[in-house]
Amino acid sequence: MAPHENAVDLNRQFATFFMKDLFFGIEVQKVQEVLRAQEMTRVPLAPGVLRGLINLRGQIVAAIDMRERLALPKRSSEQEPMNMIVRAEDGAVSLLVDEIGDVIHVSASSYEPVPETMAGNLKQLVSGVYKLDGRLLLVLDTERTLQLQHAH
Repeated sequence: MAPHENAVDLNRQFATFFMKDLFFGIEVQKVQEVLRAQEMTRVPLAPGVLRGLINLRGQIVAAIDMRERLALPKRSSEQEPMNMIVRAEDGAVSLLVDEIGDVIHVSASSYEPVPETMAGNLKQLVSGVYKLDGRLLLVLDTERTLQLQHAH
């Protein structure tokens, strides 16, 4: 029998990114690739979080603006977002982020559940926190992040 799938290994590897002054991580195995700003096709009447569509080597990928998703102020017009392409159930999705960080290893001993005091929009999208040297790594729940029908 396979090991129980809900057993969480808290020693994990994360691909990281920055949004304003927040530091996020997505489990490495969920990240397909990282790209500089891409040309985007707008989608009429799409929710605000859906910034547009990207043609990724012939594959059409929806681009979600993480500033909008996290209810952060819009980025300045000269600041080009980076694309973190994540694997979703129905194909790849691009998360538009401010800046890409490194891939980091974290240990179970630095893991904490989401603090009660965290702002509501963040709390919905973060599944846990790792205390690192001088900063917190917020673990992004990609499934919840990609549920656009619940996004404002």
